[in-house]
Amino acid sequence: MTTSARFASVRYLVDDVQQAIDFYTGHLGFTLRSHPAPAFADVTRGPLRLLLSGPASSGARATPSGHGAGGNRIHLVLDDLDTEIDRLRNAGLTFVSDVVSGPGGRQILLADPDGNLVELFEPAH
Repeated sequence: MTTSARFASVRYLVDDVQQAIDFYTGHLGFTLRSHPAPAFADVTRGPLRLLLSGPASSGARATPSGHGAGGNRIHLVLDDLDTEIDRLRNAGLTFVSDVVSGPGGRQILLADPDGNLVELFEPAH
């Protein structure tokens, strides 16, 4: 098996690749890495490589029955959750949960334009 120490990759299936690129690069600090239009793009943030697979991509093939995504989501660690929430709300984005606090910190869930979840997390100090 060959491994790459540079990135950990996650694939999200999206309906509109350009809309997903705009969401992740415009609102969440990702950088466009490649975009073999219109089927696919990948964006990066630190060591996370997010694969955005549109309907025409090979990665968008159906998942075998019984193997749904469940509560999967990417997890972005932030220094100031409240400031990010205000910034994203001012940009017109809507959250799918309220802020939840626990022993490890605080979090809120945001959905991308295709309903894929992004957890914004501020660790406890």
